[in-house]
Amino acid sequence: MEKHIHGGDVYHHQGCIDFSANCNPLGTPEGIKKAIIKSLEHINDYPQVGCTPLKEAIAEYENTKPEQVICGNGAAEVIFSLCRAVKPGKALVPAPTFAEYQQALYSVDCQVDFYSLDEKKQFVLDEDFIQSLTAELDIIFLCNPNNPTGLLVEKPLLKKILRRCQELGIIMAVDECFLDFVPSPEKYTLKEYLESYDNLFLLKAFTKRYAMAGVRLGYGLCGNQKLLEKMESVCQPWNVSSMAQAAGLAALQETEYVEKGRQMTFRELDYLKKELTALGYPVYPSQANYVFFTGPVDLYEKLEQKKILIRDCSNYTGLSKGYYRVAVKNHEENRQLIKALKELS
Repeated sequence: MEKHIHGGDVYHHQGCIDFSANCNPLGTPEGIKKAIIKSLEHINDYPQVGCTPLKEAIAEYENTKPEQVICGNGAAEVIFSLCRAVKPGKALVPAPTFAEYQQALYSVDCQVDFYSLDEKKQFVLDEDFIQSLTAELDIIFLCNPNNPTGLLVEKPLLKKILRRCQELGIIMAVDECFLDFVPSPEKYTLKEYLESYDNLFLLKAFTKRYAMAGVRLGYGLCGNQKLLEKMESVCQPWNVSSMAQAAGLAALQETEYVEKGRQMTFRELDYLKKELTALGYPVYPSQANYVFFTGPVDLYEKLEQKKILIRDCSNYTGLSKGYYRVAVKNHEENRQLIKALKELS
């Protein structure tokens, strides 16, 4: 596996504008910060086991049931807990996609097969993927929209994959963390199938939607009670802090903020795509809150010198030097990125 690197390492790049982490461009709401501060009154107490109030609030927000919700220390922990609970022997993962899936699978000694997405098809997952599903597989991971490409898998294809996975006894984990920044997320989410497919597991997070990556709060949705109970049993006690639970409850009240961030993302995504294309960079048709494109192999280093961080995607399985991802930020920050790129051209 390639070296495990993420974006958002601002601690080693102080003073830089960080385009490497894809969070809400509005920044963290003040209501969340105040809730965290207030939660410090209970810093001497253990966090609430089971996160019951938070699960109930998430269920209301997602229009699901509290018993279908599991919370974790970021979506990453939920991924690892899922793998520990399932203990899969063989898995299938598209390439390129989010590296955490394969890392979690490797941590339980699972054999990981990769389904290579075709660059000539702009890395779109198509119906050929279904032919790769076999009874030997225990679990698959899909990211919709995919990270780092930002490309969506249409719901009819997802339904076909889900049905085939059910026939073969394969757990289908779908990461919907970035659906919040898609114009019509209801056209792509699989939440409506949680009741009828016990092999379906959906990943969600507060990180991107509310710009609270440092708090670490994610959750999963699943209709399979036995699987959720197994996941709970392999988690460490008190895995979701009091601060995170308080932040989550406050965040779910920020409906106006979420919609405002979505609208800003739509405008600025269009701006970045147009400007990058005008500068001659091949841009992929991302529909998430980030842009995937290709450029010179030393672009990361050159922008770093200008105090701008972008995501070098060369450590993604299936990609090489020259592939990049930039987050959609506010207009002034996006303008500074384009200005720096113009100076390099």
